[in-house]
Amino acid sequence: MNQTLRRVAVIGGLRIPFCRSNTLFADKSNLEMLTAVLNGLVDKYHLAGVHIDEAVGGAVVTHSRDWNLAREAVLGTKLAPTTPGITMQQACGTSLQAAMGLAAKIAVGQIDSGIAMGSDTTSDAPIVFKEKFAHRLVEAQNARSFADRLKAFKGFTPGELAPQPPSVAEPRTGLSMGQHAELMAQEWHISRAEQDKLAFESHKKAAAAYRSGYMDDLVLPYAGVYRDNNMREDINLEKMASLKTSFDKSGRGTLTAANSTPLTDGAAAVLLASEEWATSRGLPVEAYFIDAQTSALDFVAGEGLLMAPTVAVSQLLLRNGLKLQDFDFYEIHEAFAAQVLATLKAWEDPAYCKTHLGRDEPLGPIDRSRLNVHGSSLAFGHPFAATGARILANLAKLLSRHGGRGLISICTAGGMGVAAILEGKNAAQMQLAA
Repeated sequence: MNQTLRRVAVIGGLRIPFCRSNTLFADKSNLEMLTAVLNGLVDKYHLAGVHIDEAVGGAVVTHSRDWNLAREAVLGTKLAPTTPGITMQQACGTSLQAAMGLAAKIAVGQIDSGIAMGSDTTSDAPIVFKEKFAHRLVEAQNARSFADRLKAFKGFTPGELAPQPPSVAEPRTGLSMGQHAELMAQEWHISRAEQDKLAFESHKKAAAAYRSGYMDDLVLPYAGVYRDNNMREDINLEKMASLKTSFDKSGRGTLTAANSTPLTDGAAAVLLASEEWATSRGLPVEAYFIDAQTSALDFVAGEGLLMAPTVAVSQLLLRNGLKLQDFDFYEIHEAFAAQVLATLKAWEDPAYCKTHLGRDEPLGPIDRSRLNVHGSSLAFGHPFAATGARILANLAKLLSRHGGRGLISICTAGGMGVAAILEGKNAAQMQLAA
């Protein structure tokens, strides 16, 4: 194995439009969407018949039939069937975590190419029966006689047939992610007006990105859909202010449907490789994947569920000898406007940075004009496992156009966070020269 670490190239990425659940992709499965976006990536980078060393990713909301999702998606594409498909999941950080693992393998020479990917649909969520009835079915199936089958249903009540949709609550707390985000907003004294403004800006920037043509090679039309249907070009702050709160109805609530991401269907993928592999195929490099970090915190004990990215970013900066201000672009996943604003406030707070990050000085503020410059999840939507790949592809394209350095921060369920650093070719060349 090569003992010298190699630079990891981000060739680029692609996604299908993201659509609110139970709307335009209501009849599409995770496998169908993921296969479509992979075939789009094949066409974009001329990979028909090409062997990719690993295609890694998955979905958060899945059926039991999707246990081999990544491999089945690969087999449905024009990629060489020798391409392994590896299914994994880390909630909203899934496809960025996939990229993190692929990048490490490319850096040490274990592989030369990889695809990080993710797909999610809550339109096609698995609906199951109550546990008691499920046990009856298993018992009946294993029974050796008709009489034994009948015994399995002794004491049966119609209530056992009530369907059980997937829970959106954290198993350890019983609270939904929105309820946790509401607690964070209250802890950090984040007003509804601040949240609405951030969401408003996200929609406006996303709409401008589509109008300018910036999104043309990032979004693959699919099933007759050309744009994300959550994006509101005509979004209005007054209308946003009139909406009822979504998670806290006590009068203290600040989170609404407008400043929170909706349940969304969609898929995305990103191609990573060694420089040598990219050169051999005549593929230009958009950016370099420099480093990444996964972190977690004790949200069960009261730490904010979605605050783990503050820890991941801090650790990442320390390892790379960087300050928070050493970036030209910041891509912070907008699960909720409150989450983004709480993260920014935490980095500026001396007490938080001392207690939770072990720093004597706060990380400080960032230049907000560099944050999510073409919009983010509040506008585009958030198909859980696909969001990391969407953000990674977008930041790589930004750096290919403008150069510099970019930071990714993604919060996930379970009190975890994933962060990554990318650099444009000019930044990477300057680093090599130094």
